[in-house]
Amino acid sequence: MTTRRIRGQPKVLVVDDEPDLLELLELTLSRMGLDTSRAENVGEAIRLLDREQFDLCLTDMRLPDGEGLRVVEHINQKGLDVPVAVITAFGSAENAVAALKAGAFDYLAKPVALEQLRALVKQALKVPEKTQPPSAYNLLGESPAMQQVRGLIERLAKSQAPVFISGESGSGKELAARTIHLHGPRAEQPFVAVNCGAIPENLMESEFFGYRKGAFTGAEADRDGFFQAANGGTLFLDEVADLPLPMQVKLLRAIQEKKVRKVGATQEEPVDVRLISATHKKLAPLVEAGNFRQDLFYRLHVIELAMPSLREMREDIPLIAHAILAKLTRGGGAQLQPEAVAALEHYPFPGNVRELENILERGLSLAADPQRITADDLHLTPPADDSDDPVPPGEKWPLQDYLDRVERAAINEALEKTRFNRTAAAKLLGITFRAMRYRMERLGIK
Repeated sequence: MTTRRIRGQPKVLVVDDEPDLLELLELTLSRMGLDTSRAENVGEAIRLLDREQFDLCLTDMRLPDGEGLRVVEHINQKGLDVPVAVITAFGSAENAVAALKAGAFDYLAKPVALEQLRALVKQALKVPEKTQPPSAYNLLGESPAMQQVRGLIERLAKSQAPVFISGESGSGKELAARTIHLHGPRAEQPFVAVNCGAIPENLMESEFFGYRKGAFTGAEADRDGFFQAANGGTLFLDEVADLPLPMQVKLLRAIQEKKVRKVGATQEEPVDVRLISATHKKLAPLVEAGNFRQDLFYRLHVIELAMPSLREMREDIPLIAHAILAKLTRGGGAQLQPEAVAALEHYPFPGNVRELENILERGLSLAADPQRITADDLHLTPPADDSDDPVPPGEKWPLQDYLDRVERAAINEALEKTRFNRTAAAKLLGITFRAMRYRMERLGIK
């Protein structure tokens, strides 16, 4: 092991057992003004990481005493703030995907292209300090489901791995994508959101990749596409399941080659984008049915972020509702009355947060006193128990009544097992004490 240190410069740990490649990497990094340390196996790398502070780690996938993934996992387990990239054999997509899932920042394929190496290093070393994104992009909520989402987003923001965001319509998939972008190294670069289901099929290629003047009737000047617009930043593909199969093939090539060809052009041009995709549909069944390419699925579905529905975070409804109301009135002081809050907490919200915003906007428009929003102003569907035909206890509809019965039974059982110790019962159920108290109050459990 050798070490080169220059006071005050960013430090990079290079892990590889090939002397020629080590020399090439060290020479390239030193010309970029970086201080390099080398390790020739996993054990040396881990010892150096535990002893010194590094700003970046580059590790080969195959090392004499194990795989480079062990270095990635050690950095994550120790909570070290060190972006790590892996070097994989040419064409080994499975290794690259495994490294990204383990928490790697990015990967390089052998033979290492120096231009890609420099771009990766520049991207990794300009990761900004964590700052709160603009308030308009905050993901609100203190429920266990939302805390889990925020924790995963914090980890995803450090990586360059493709992220697939799943969740129902209106659950905040684009908001999550923007939050990942704003907390990551590309925060100062463009964030381009594309609704794949809203683009006519005959325009898709030109919209995604751009076109040259004269490429078709009406092409009166060169124009960039979504990839060029997002170059250096993040490209968010919403409703990616709606892409037709021919476009899926072209998108796959652009992702693999990191190059696009404008319609009417003869040469490809390099692009550097981080891909985040989302859909409310289940992709796996579409792959099985032959409606979505399996190879594209694996490229996009490296890490999944599942956005919870509003029904899974009911304790957050008052907080989110008041935040939306403040935004709609620009801090004008409108308040939801207690019965309005209770009505919202019991509403099923098939449209999630987007529907909640629509309901509150409607309530503001129809309220006799815009400063006091009542339950009647919201015009929600009447509760199911107001029906003339009560539902027998064993039935599974209305759904909310059934879910409330299941939740009530689980909480009562946990309380009995813990001799009515609410703190212990909450731990047994896997929820916070605050969530436990809220659920007991909502369900009328004494």
